Amino acid sequence: MAVSAEQLGPAVRLESPRGKWILLTTVLGSSMALLDSTVVNVALPRIGEDLDAGLAALQWTVNAYLVTLAGLILLGGSLGDRFGRRKVFVVGVVWFASASLLCGLAVDATMLIAARALQGIGGALLTPGSLALIQASFHRDDRARAVGLWSGFGGIGAAVGPFLGGWLVAGPGWRWVFLLNVPLALLCAPIALRHVPESKDDRAHGSFDVLGAVLGALALAFVTYALIEAQGGSPAVALTAVAGVAAGVAFVVVERRRPDPMLPLDIFASRQFTSVNLVTVCVYAAFGGFFFLTALQLQVVAGYSPLRAGTALLPTTVMMLLFSSRSGALAERIGPRIPLTVGPLLCAGGMLLMLRVGKDASYPVDVLPALVVMGAGMVTLVAPLTSAVLASVDTGRAGLASGVNNAAARAAGLMAVAALPLLTGMGPDAYRSPDAFDAAFDRAMPLCAGVLVVGAVLAFATVRRPAPDCRRPECRTHGCLTTPPLEPRRSVPAAAPPSPDDRTRSPEGPPGGPGGSQT
Repeated sequence: MAVSAEQLGPAVRLESPRGKWILLTTVLGSSMALLDSTVVNVALPRIGEDLDAGLAALQWTVNAYLVTLAGLILLGGSLGDRFGRRKVFVVGVVWFASASLLCGLAVDATMLIAARALQGIGGALLTPGSLALIQASFHRDDRARAVGLWSGFGGIGAAVGPFLGGWLVAGPGWRWVFLLNVPLALLCAPIALRHVPESKDDRAHGSFDVLGAVLGALALAFVTYALIEAQGGSPAVALTAVAGVAAGVAFVVVERRRPDPMLPLDIFASRQFTSVNLVTVCVYAAFGGFFFLTALQLQVVAGYSPLRAGTALLPTTVMMLLFSSRSGALAERIGPRIPLTVGPLLCAGGMLLMLRVGKDASYPVDVLPALVVMGAGMVTLVAPLTSAVLASVDTGRAGLASGVNNAAARAAGLMAVAALPLLTGMGPDAYRSPDAFDAAFDRAMPLCAGVLVVGAVLAFATVRRPAPDCRRPECRTHGCLTTPPLEPRRSVPAAAPPSPDDRTRSPEGPPGGPGGSQT
């Protein structure tokens, strides 16, 4: 049961023992989901070999998780505001770990895919919940620094993820990529229950938009199924595609008519917000397809071990960690238009350089230059993209805008993973044949680069300089390669000055955002 502000006393300070425990808890929780999203691609060839799975099963191993996560992540924060942020966060941690255990024990591809879908539900609860706990628990003066530390440690986790995943796959086996989440949860949940104060948003009201969340997830799932299974040519593919489009239309109708939608469609009345999200879809569709196929290319064609393949991606993440904050500062001075134009073009160049990666590819000569150019492009565009998203809406809706942008990126990535094998003619056993996979990879990279060029053109034509009073992202250090960072809600200027005795019951600002209610 949530306690009142009077019972809790002043909000927690970051330097206090309790503050350090809270930060540790949120980092552990978010790292579970972050690590899982970065290491699974490295494990795919061994998963396919061990479970005798075709390429479609490997696609679903990635996409089953993304379907439920992208479809439910906006709802996850609302549940925390209503029922208690700590409670929902702990439920998410336990749920995610339980699903991870099922993944590690999977006896066939069907069981693994089902468990991955369950993992996505847990991720939708704990990912926004970790950020909401920081906003609800820490003193006003410490929140920005706590969010910065949370995103910084998350970036380090993203950098360690592929290396750790490669070591686990090459050593104990791919199942430990998932089983590792169990001890993390056993550490995280008790700390949360003991040291994190419970909090709710007393302003959260109305019913939950469960129907909207279900329709959104179904639309993603049906369209993904149609794309993955299209090569089979069965009548079920056409029916599923129609069902996906129908579910998408129904989702829009429901969100338009509900008084308390999960996704308020009026947020797209901002042309800048709509433009930046279209750029996001282009950019992260290309990234999703690139990192899915590159992890396979390095192992299947270039002959890299899982450890070497995972480590190969490290330079891109390190560049993001070191320079993303500086890129954000540059975008403040010159505006987001140029970075959002130049960044995708650099990434497109990096993907075209990956065409040199074939059999027995040399890492310093063939792989590293491409990843350095990719890293330069990602550094150039990711922080300015988030800044542009936050600047395109009212301050009180910054968290919601970030959540929508994050969900759009995940949806774009899963569509790319579903569509690229179809567009490049990869058969079910393509990843078992180095020659066949290499030929398909060489067709895929120009497609990904082309999508990035479209994103660059959109940015140049539609993105404008935001108002001079816009704020920088609080998650200035970012290391995840497949999604933009989630941002906390921003406080709305009040008529009266805030009380010095800042409370933990509810963060400032109206409901709405990845850590807040959409009701």
